[in-house]
Amino acid sequence: MEGKKISESRVIMGQVMNPENANPAGNVHGGDIMKLIDTACGVAATRHARGHVVTASIDRMDFHHPVYVGDLLILKASVNYVGKKSMEVGVRVEAENPITGEKRHTGSAYLTFVALDANKRPMLLPPLIVETEQEKHRNQEAAERRQMRLAEKKKEKAKHEGKDFC
Repeated sequence: MEGKKISESRVIMGQVMNPENANPAGNVHGGDIMKLIDTACGVAATRHARGHVVTASIDRMDFHHPVYVGDLLILKASVNYVGKKSMEVGVRVEAENPITGEKRHTGSAYLTFVALDANKRPMLLPPLIVETEQEKHRNQEAAERRQMRLAEKKKEKAKHEGKDFC
């Protein structure tokens, strides 16, 4: 299987935040932002896999600054790591006031996706071609996060074995 460059699946997506995205104080709901994160990352994952993908997990999501009605939300997503059947996609979220031009880094997250074949079973993914020093650094950090996720998953499984509920 031929590998794919990170640049081949990178996504930059913009969305103006409207009143229906916000609470009465004018702050955009975190859930609306998380949905856009899932969408942007899902597109990057789909472009890499050239197949349907599903979200397997999202790492911690912190909101550094509020997003307001009227802000342009900019999401920058790219594949950081690819295993056999899953991949990590990172996203940087910025809010821009389109009138003043002020930009704020509002959050970052890492999502894991699994690509599905025609039978809705996990399929093998093309390897990731890492070119720049920054891409190598992100790839190494993603590999470390993957190891931590796997260790945590193993710990959770052992904790809940034999139990009917959490």
